[in-house]
Amino acid sequence: MNPADEILDIVDEHDRVVTQAARGEAYARGLRHRCVFIQVRDAAGRLFVHRRTATKLVFPALYDLFVGGVVGAGESYDEAALREAEEELGVSGLPEPSFLFKFLYEDGAGLSWWSAVYEVRCELAVRPQVEEVQWHAFLTDGEVTARLGEWEWVPDGLAAHERLRAFRAAG
Repeated sequence: MNPADEILDIVDEHDRVVTQAARGEAYARGLRHRCVFIQVRDAAGRLFVHRRTATKLVFPALYDLFVGGVVGAGESYDEAALREAEEELGVSGLPEPSFLFKFLYEDGAGLSWWSAVYEVRCELAVRPQVEEVQWHAFLTDGEVTARLGEWEWVPDGLAAHERLRAFRAAG
């Protein structure tokens, strides 16, 4: 199926479902929907970082600190987090990602989605989906910090990263 044809729940400012629409229509019309962001670390504690393919509907060819994606119609955040993590990493048998918090992402230019942030440890050999990921590596926190000012990152992932840093600092 073409990703633009995937049916999503469209939600209001309180994350209540109000209707459904195809993903392509949701993006084109700026309809608020649901997404999951999963921070993945390996056994050594390094962070999975990847560059999105140039064919992605949103933020093509940008770097990302999370795996994840949209929550399908009728799907829970938890179900989407496990599905998206396994799909993007190219693994099966991943532990269930741990939910951390949720926030409303708005870019000020019409893009808006409720974003549930998770974390998971992946000790499996990853084989990222070639349709989704054009490059990947597990980087130390220091390596990530050094690249934050060098590489072009997906804006929603940066927003989730900043909120995650604040969440951990407060915890």
